[in-house]
Amino acid sequence: MTSIIQAVLAINPDAQLNVSGEDIDRIEWSEGTTPIAKADIQAKQAELNISLAHVSPRKIAYPTWQKQLDMQFHDQVNGTTTWKDAIQAIKDANPKP
Repeated sequence: MTSIIQAVLAINPDAQLNVSGEDIDRIEWSEGTTPIAKADIQAKQAELNISLAHVSPRKIAYPTWQKQLDMQFHDQVNGTTTWKDAIQAIKDANPKP
């Protein structure tokens, strides 16, 4: 899930704030930072959550980098596409929105 700080920085990369316990009602804006409406922060969180929904399942599904390097080595030696096929299957099963 996207944090409040990630959402705020996606809206305004220069924003400076403190958040207590991910409580949107406990945001402290630093002097000179224009506060962002809670509804805008929540909308950005929802947008980022949707756009990143494919990331966690892909991370879990990818083989370790050691296994991937081994696949690539054997593909080079054997003239196969095992690694590309495995990675493409993961991407196909977990497409970007």
